[in-house]
Amino acid sequence: MTNRLAKAKSLYLRKHAENPIDWWSWCDEALKTAKAENKPIFLSIGYSSCHWCTVMEGEAFSDPGIAEYMNANFLPIKVDREERPDIDSIYMQALQMMTGQGGWPLNIFLSPEDLVPFFGGTYFPVEPRYGRPGFLQVLSALRRYYDTEKKDLNERKAVIIESLLTSAILQQDSTAQSQDNELLRQGWETSTRIITSHQQGNSFPMIPYAELALRLTRFNWERESSHNGLQVCTQRGLDLALGGIYDHVAGGFHRYTVDHTWTVPHFEKMLYDNGQIVEYLASLWSAGVQEEAIRRAIAGTFQWLKREMTAPEGYFFAAQDADSFHSPTDIEPEEGAFYVWSYSELEQLLTPDELTELQQQFTVTPNGNFEGKNVLQRRYAEKLSETLETSLSKLFAARYGVVEATFPPARNNQEAKSGNWQGRIPAVTDTKMIVAWNSLMISGLAKAYGVFRQPEYLELASIAANFILDHQFVDGRFYRLNYEGIATVLAQSEDYAFFIKALLDLHQASLLMGSGGELIPNSSFWLDKAVVLQEEFDEFLWSVELGGYYNTSSDASQDLIVRERSYVDNATPSANGCAIANLVRLALLTDNLHYLDLAEQGLKAFRTVMESAPQACPSLFVALDWYRNSTLIRTTTEQINSLIPQYLPTAMFVANVPEGSIGLVCQGLKCLPAAANVEQFLEQVQQSQIRGS
Repeated sequence: MTNRLAKAKSLYLRKHAENPIDWWSWCDEALKTAKAENKPIFLSIGYSSCHWCTVMEGEAFSDPGIAEYMNANFLPIKVDREERPDIDSIYMQALQMMTGQGGWPLNIFLSPEDLVPFFGGTYFPVEPRYGRPGFLQVLSALRRYYDTEKKDLNERKAVIIESLLTSAILQQDSTAQSQDNELLRQGWETSTRIITSHQQGNSFPMIPYAELALRLTRFNWERESSHNGLQVCTQRGLDLALGGIYDHVAGGFHRYTVDHTWTVPHFEKMLYDNGQIVEYLASLWSAGVQEEAIRRAIAGTFQWLKREMTAPEGYFFAAQDADSFHSPTDIEPEEGAFYVWSYSELEQLLTPDELTELQQQFTVTPNGNFEGKNVLQRRYAEKLSETLETSLSKLFAARYGVVEATFPPARNNQEAKSGNWQGRIPAVTDTKMIVAWNSLMISGLAKAYGVFRQPEYLELASIAANFILDHQFVDGRFYRLNYEGIATVLAQSEDYAFFIKALLDLHQASLLMGSGGELIPNSSFWLDKAVVLQEEFDEFLWSVELGGYYNTSSDASQDLIVRERSYVDNATPSANGCAIANLVRLALLTDNLHYLDLAEQGLKAFRTVMESAPQACPSLFVALDWYRNSTLIRTTTEQINSLIPQYLPTAMFVANVPEGSIGLVCQGLKCLPAAANVEQFLEQVQQSQIRGS
């Protein structure tokens, strides 16, 4: 028998449809029922490709005894964090306040009358283990606490809600004194240090930090620092392009590695990681780090995206699981099964010479590096030989079978086990469309096109952007998700911010000439759409009182205990950091100084956190860099063609040349004298990028 979640559109929610727990989705009826029956809410938040979410679903959430007690004493609600990042953000922050750490699954208990949390954790086992109590013990203790310790309960809740409100308001510090350039340097030092550290444990891409570190290397602050900025940024790019985090057989980046050597990944592939990594690697190449491994990683990720992650309608799927089945008879999937290689398999698939060359270039051994099997990790960054590429093609064929242009997704475990796969059983793909994540990929492809001039990159990005424009507006409002043609959930700040950025990136990429010398069409189209969407963003999410953008619109936040403004970077950039940078870029392209006023207000709103916690908000420093060093370059399409592939991180281009001039360089609110020749023009362009040093 299934529960209410059987009718959910979310793959993550449907994975819990056969649990004996009487799950609700987050809705008014669920919240009213909890209040009427005086049942504490058990709120469980996760996502479809989360490994420990899957483990808990198969253990505690499938246990009849736990379900019986849960259903009688709590009102259980399941939330897909990818559908509702606003809910996830609030309660993740609360969990971190209570326990000092967070993660998914996020399991938290709320009072039904006000939705304020009073206890939380992540993974709970059925029986006590891993130093954690059994879940039934937790449930019974918390129900007893809720019924008998009202005074302590209310005091605990008061502390939590006060902390949440204080964090949401972000009081400005009138004593803040640092100058912009000093603050930028502090942000660069912090981000460079973060991506330099070689601590034990997991290794994450941390692209917002790498992006800030890379863009500010142009100021040469390393002369007075212990860090070599470009060297650090190069190492991060090579760790990604060479490490086991990259799928060297079929393309695409995994979520992170479980070691500090970038060897063994946690195998899920998230669209948002891949979009950011593609953009970063393309930027690194344009900054002069032109290692062939970087080009190959971008090209391979594009092929993976086109083959496995693009819907027939043109949008990009959200994620692929870490776990997959060895055979259709398996009860549970195994982590990494689709990706790893036993030494005996490699001996069967490759000739002795091919295997020897593979071992020379990759970390392949008889004992393996992951549970007796091998995750491929490259040793060197130079171009791979044709024979080695042939060997990797054999591994591709063994994994996938014969693949034409596309590889169909397995949309759930049943499809995975029952499909007529010619190779291995693939991991499940979450096929929902998320605007914010699609936007990050569009930006990555647009940047890669500008650097490598591969028309396919721009074409795929443009098709995805047009899908969003054509399908994500309903009754004049922008929507976040699409399930098989149906738009749902009003857009949140990250959807607006990332998609406006993507539209601006497409506008810039479309200024380039085609291979035949023709101008790529649609550049003004993308800018016009960005301007219209920014108007909606400002109307529904801008905070007039505080500055910056709320996570959710005024008409979609009634069920939230606080209205947050995202300024902390996590696996993705903060919405406000991206949004403020967009405002500066729009001001450059439209000459509308209202955008610049909003950018100034936004930076002022978050100045305190930038000064006190620069490790939390690298994207706000990117926005400050745009605000302080923004440059508009008006020149010919021929000059744009040569300049866009260069690394000019605070420049925007317009194909509009003043009469009798080679080009005009405008720095913020002033323009330099028109250049008399190409050499002078190019010198002005370069100097404009470091004028704030």
